[in-house]
Amino acid sequence: MNSGDGSMAKNLLTGAVGVILFLVLWQVIGAYRLAGMGWPTLTSVLDVLATPSRFGTFQRAVTATVRSVLLGYVAGFVMGFGFALLGHLWPRLKVGTDQTTAVIHAIPAIALAPLLIVFFGLAATPIAICALNVFFLVYNATSSGLLSVNNTHGDLFTAYGANRYDRFRWLELPAALPSIAAGLKLAVPAALIGTILGEWFGAPQGVGLLMVAAMQNFQIPMLWSAVLLSVAISLSMMALTSLIEHYVSHRFG
Repeated sequence: MNSGDGSMAKNLLTGAVGVILFLVLWQVIGAYRLAGMGWPTLTSVLDVLATPSRFGTFQRAVTATVRSVLLGYVAGFVMGFGFALLGHLWPRLKVGTDQTTAVIHAIPAIALAPLLIVFFGLAATPIAICALNVFFLVYNATSSGLLSVNNTHGDLFTAYGANRYDRFRWLELPAALPSIAAGLKLAVPAALIGTILGEWFGAPQGVGLLMVAAMQNFQIPMLWSAVLLSVAISLSMMALTSLIEHYVSHRFG
């Protein structure tokens, strides 16, 4: 096992220990009512998740949320990556792309939601908010990655008379891949938060809608079950993107 694999295994072990400790603490706080009635025990939440009559409800909610996350994630990546390329390949546009991205990110998603509902409808609003959250992170990661070229390598390409396209294809883009992969991993929680926020505004299905219904009916274990499902979705996507980041960093870092 090389040092990279050993480091990754150590990080996974540390993360697993942290999760286990958190779950034990969750059970203790709920069992002794240290945080009041709003904090149930982990076992009561798991009992709700294990209730056969609720499987269909949970499955439909998770499927809808994962679908929205994936669609918004892909759309946000395409927009962020494309916008960053636009500013990189045409430097005169760089200031404009930076400022436009900063302005979009500065507007709270909760303020944009009514406009998104008007333009895209209730069902597509979670996808739109998710895409906007991912867009900003991917744009920054791609822009910084494309500027991270080693000066020695850049001078070598210049000395050999490489044109703009060859320089981008063979030097700048490969150098940017580790940064892009890191940005994609960091975008996972932002994507899920954007999706759930969009579902709170009245999406027909999703984990966010499940949370709203549980809050309105004061079904505390059901609310925490929805939270646990969202955590599971986020951790699963984080694990996948971490593997991609590890591979890309090892290959191009």
